[in-house]
This record gives sequence, C-alpha cells and structure tokens, in this order.
Amino acid sequence: MESAVVQVTLFGLLLVLASTLPNKDDWNIYSFHINSTVTSRYATTVITSRVANRMDDSKEIEFQVRIPKNAFISKFRMFIDGQVYDGVVKGKEKAQQQYTEAVSRGQSAGLVSSVGRTLEEFKTSVTVAAHKKVTFELTYEELLKRKLGKYELQIHARPMQPVKDFKVDVYINEKAGINFIEVKGGLSTKALANAITRTHADKQAWVYFYPTEDQQKTCDGCGEQGMNGDLVIVYDVNRDTSLGDIKTRIALIHILNDLAEDDHFGLITFDSSIFHWKRELVQANKKNLESAKTFARNIQDRGGETNLERIQSNVRRDIADKFPLYCLGFGHDVNFEFLEKMSLQNNGVARRIYEDSDANLQLKGFYDEVATPLLTDVTMIYNGGTNLTQTNFSQYYNGSEIVVAGQITDNDIETFTPQVVAISRDRRVTFSNTNATVEYTGTDFDSHIQRVWAYLTVKQLLEKELLFSGPEKENVKKEALELSLKYSFVTPLTSMVVTKPLGENTDVLHKPKEGGTTQAWPSPVGRRPSGRKAQRKRLQARPGSFSRKQHKRYQNKFIIY
Repeated sequence: MESAVVQVTLFGLLLVLASTLPNKDDWNIYSFHINSTVTSRYATTVITSRVANRMDDSKEIEFQVRIPKNAFISKFRMFIDGQVYDGVVKGKEKAQQQYTEAVSRGQSAGLVSSVGRTLEEFKTSVTVAAHKKVTFELTYEELLKRKLGKYELQIHARPMQPVKDFKVDVYINEKAGINFIEVKGGLSTKALANAITRTHADKQAWVYFYPTEDQQKTCDGCGEQGMNGDLVIVYDVNRDTSLGDIKTRIALIHILNDLAEDDHFGLITFDSSIFHWKRELVQANKKNLESAKTFARNIQDRGGETNLERIQSNVRRDIADKFPLYCLGFGHDVNFEFLEKMSLQNNGVARRIYEDSDANLQLKGFYDEVATPLLTDVTMIYNGGTNLTQTNFSQYYNGSEIVVAGQITDNDIETFTPQVVAISRDRRVTFSNTNATVEYTGTDFDSHIQRVWAYLTVKQLLEKELLFSGPEKENVKKEALELSLKYSFVTPLTSMVVTKPLGENTDVLHKPKEGGTTQAWPSPVGRRPSGRKAQRKRLQARPGSFSRKQHKRYQNKFIIY
C-alpha cells in the first residue's frame, strides 16, 4: 500500500508479562517464546508456550499471562493433538448469558481476569492426555505511549521452570529513525550479558534474549524454578526539537522540592469553603517553599459537599475551561470512575496512586508527565481528510504524543494537507506543511495501520461513553462495541470465549474496569469462530517536512502522529 507520512511527536510504553505456573514434576515447558513487533509505535505481542504432559495419565495444564491495561487481547489459540481451538470475541451480554447458564449447571470457574497497578491477568487451563502436548498462543495489541521522551518495552517472564528453548525476540521499525536504544531491567545483568544481542540500524532495531538453562537458574531473582525477572528495552525516535515553547505549571504540592527558583506557585485548599495559602502566586525561593511545606503538612480533611453530581457540576462551572483538572485517587477504596469522569470533563487526566512504599515516586512520576506543557488549545486540521478521530486537545506535554486517524477524501493525496493550530506562551501559533510523501509499503503494513485506527477509535469512544448519558451514551457504546467485535478486541464491552475440547468447560475472559474486582466467568463449550478481516486501506501520516511523490494509486485511510 502507499502511505502518507507526517510527524508531530509520540510516546510509548509496552508492558509484557508472561508466566506459566506448572508443577514441573507433572509437565514440561519445552518451549517458551515472547515475540514483540513494534511498527510505527503500534506493538503486537505474541506469547507462545509449548508444554508436554510427561505423566502416564491426563493432567490439567495451566497457561497464565499478564498484559498492560491499555492493551487489547485480539487472539487466543490452543493447539492440541492436531486440532486448533480459537477464542471467540463476543459482546459482554452474550458472554454473561453463557456464564449464567454455566453457573446454573454448577460448573466452576476456570479463568480469572484481575487488575493490579498496570496489569490485567489472563489464565486458562486444559486437560492434556498422557504423553501429549499443548501449545498456547496469545496475541495482544497496544498503541505505544511516549513518556518523558522515551518508550519502554518491558518484558517479564516467569515460566516457573528452566526452559530448554527460551527466547525473547523484539523487533522495532520506526520510519522516523531510531535515535537510541538501550537494554535494562533485572535480566540485563553481567551474568546474562552474553545472552542478550542488540542491533540498531537506522530505522530498525533488534533485541534477542536467549539464556541457557543454566543461566535461567543463576541470574538475579532466578533459581531452580527458572527465570524470574524483566527485560526493559528503552528507545526513542528521531524528532525535530525546535518547535514550541516551554512553560511550567505547578501540578502537585508533594513535589515542591522540584520547583526551580524562578517558578511561581500557589496553594489552595477547598471543600465547602475555599482557603488560600497566599492570595497571589509567590516565587519558589527557600523561604516560601519552607512555608508551603509547613502548610501542606497541616492540611486536614474537613468534609464538604458529598453529592457526586453536584461536585462535578460545581467544579465544571468554576473551572470554566480556564485550566485542566488533574485528579489523584489514593488506594483502592476511592471512586476512581468519578475522578476519571470529572478530569475528562475538565480537560485533564486521572491517576490512581497506590498506597505502597513508592507512593512518592508515583506522585513525582505523574508530576513529571504534566509539569511541562508545550502547547495548549491544540487543534489538528487536515484539509482533504474526513472521518477523523479526536482533533481538539487541551494540552500537549513535553515528551508526550498526539495521534489522529481518519480517511483521505476521494483517495486523493494531492488535496491532503495537515495543519496544527495551538497556543504557546499566550500567543497563537500555526504549524503547517503542504507537501506529503507517499510510499508503497505492502498489504501487511496496510492491515497494521487499519488496526491502529480501530484501536484508537475504540479507546476514544470508551472515553466518550464515560462522559455521556442517555441516547448519546448508548450510541457511542454501540459504535465501540461494533468496532471491538469487528477487530476481535477484548474491551470493557466484549469478552473472549475460550473454546476447549469437547467435554471441558469453556472459559470466558473479560476486561475489567479500572479498580474493578477480580471476577471469574465459566461457560459451557463454545463455538469455533469465523474469521473476520477488514479490507479497508489506510495511510499513515506524520506532520513534518515532506517532498511530493506521484504513484499510480492511493489508499484512503491514514494515521497521523
């Protein structure tokens, strides 16, 4: 296919955690592979575990993986005795019906999906005959997010036994060119140095991690139960750093020590009444900082308004789009959906802070993400484009990204011109480019771009569903469900039915909401899926400097970073 490419910025994190928890006296994991492919910030990860039952009778063999909350599972398969058992993505209501029917027959749960800080867990099991084998294969997808000027691809493997054929393969392909790549993490140690191979060539990079069975037992955190640790690939792409101005905004009182002396700040406490520490912004000198810290240490909870709808209404009225609202929820007993909705209503973001020993680091990390806005009131304009995803953004932060997807009108790349309009230091700025580069990249990349568009669209529809009510809410929910089913994404609106051999319970995987409790849905034996592949063509575009090229035909979709 051809693709028009235009660049603004990007940002990313992929977190891969995989584990199989066997009794090594009963079964043998003879092959364990994690294969991550990152193409233009869209990561597809395939985890494959091959297990043999070496006992003289049938055994239940378990497969368990943990994936990032932002990822969508898109495929799960089991290969048993020459047969392929595919997972089927269904609407959550249909899956719930199967669950209810199974419970009424007294069947027990076989799959659990749970939420930790950043992970969701997928677990299933299957009975394997004596001296037979099973292959588990899970695929999930995620649009990478750039944080603080870098991407991190974190892979955590814990097979619970040394594996003869243990491999981690990472391939990164970035059209903008890869600026740097590093390998870190608990598995990147001196003892394992010769197990890691890293290659970087302009736009591509490869990382291979092939530890021997002995190395899997001797590394830090490893032992007789084998590998237990993470491998972190850190990288960034080439970019133009000359655009935009930097301004500082004080986000959290917990990081007062990070303020520069030429910063100015203020503190306000509020409930049913408002109290100002100072009536005006003050300079972040030593005297004012010490006074502010004393004030912060003496802040106490005094009650206030408790009606959630009135709180949201009052906050929205008083902020009146003058600045974004950042909501922090501490611990698990907070109503996080309320905080998330209120922050979205006021052009901000919500973040859960976990009550662990590193809570201060979590706060500082969040502050670092939002402390340096480069642009505000950002509008992405694409003349010659239609069917666009979100194009208006309240903030563009240093080290972050803006992504827009849509369709090129009449497939005519000649009429397609991107433009960015925003506010920088109280002045209106415009970035535009009238040229575009179009190049043929083939059907594989065509399908890849199509899935990026679908992933991004579903994510934004789910945010709208949280904000809307009544018919509007139902409409966006319906649209998000249809796309989730079409692209086989396991989202909060869908579930995956995991089919098994005849006579075994069929598990149901669901994606819980943020802060949701652990649940397990069993169901009776399901149906084999019928594959559905979208045929639409897409172009990828990035704002930047372009030269025009002519081609015989143009595809009609694009993604803009």
